[in-house]
Amino acid sequence: MRIRLHFTTEDLARLRIARGPDPLWEIVLSLNILANTQGRAVFDPWRARSRERLSGVPRPQARLLRYLAPGTGPFPDFLTPTPTAPDVATDIETVMTTPARQLRRDLGVLATAPSWARPLADADRTALAGLGDALHGYHHAAIAPLWPRIQALVDADRAVRARALLDHGTDGLLNSSRPTLRWSPPVLEADYPVDRDLHLAGRGLLLVPSVFCWRTPVTFIDDDLPPVLVYPVVQEPGWWGDPGRRAGRGALAAMLGPTRAAALRVIEDGCSTGELARRIGVTPPTASQHAAVLREARLVVSTRRNNTVIHTLTPLGAALLKENT
Repeated sequence: MRIRLHFTTEDLARLRIARGPDPLWEIVLSLNILANTQGRAVFDPWRARSRERLSGVPRPQARLLRYLAPGTGPFPDFLTPTPTAPDVATDIETVMTTPARQLRRDLGVLATAPSWARPLADADRTALAGLGDALHGYHHAAIAPLWPRIQALVDADRAVRARALLDHGTDGLLNSSRPTLRWSPPVLEADYPVDRDLHLAGRGLLLVPSVFCWRTPVTFIDDDLPPVLVYPVVQEPGWWGDPGRRAGRGALAAMLGPTRAAALRVIEDGCSTGELARRIGVTPPTASQHAAVLREARLVVSTRRNNTVIHTLTPLGAALLKENT
């Protein structure tokens, strides 16, 4: 089964990558992951931590979220509206103001609604407020503690895509996610739960990197919505490690030496190991060692694509650099 996105010349000119992770896509896709067993090596430690934190979420709210975002199959488009502001509160408010007609249509992709969920389809204010509380509670327990790490992984992915675009143009960008996304002009193809053709028809495409998107991309069910394709970023076991954990004194002392301080400044704009070596005047193996120390201190995240490793700052690294500029 495959999805095929058909591009025109105008669509290629309107291709964009989201500026950062989308809170609602991460909420909904992580709910899917929480309800299934996919990616156990990557997600099981996060599942265990999240289930413990979610024990305080009221049962009716948890039941509603499980219904709306099951472990397999489709989920309603209204849960992931186009972002209107860079904060989760505004995005959730958008969900809570979804018109009744859209709610009824989107909820049709789910199994027959149980009696307790039917008021939501009627845009009942109390039901929508309950959904808002459920989304806020889930975000606070399962997503917010990891948000700096999610941002760092998405930033690293964006650096890889940007470099592919600069080096090889739009073709390079669309080819940079193989084998997940496969570009054979004018069609972008990927594995998908069903066979589907999506004609962009000059509307462009927004690519959204996601930590909780697993294996295959995701898009809206409704072809008339602004085209969005959510795709998985590269993450490894241990990605969920506490991003706020401070490095030990030895690692910080090594980082604050003149060469590693210079390396941190070079990495601010994203760079490969070879570029880092050239810009701080060391050999590539030495540059790799400096990057490794910064990475162990959780100041840098590194992403491998083919034979190239791209380094970018984590939020902690960016904050430290800003404080010492």
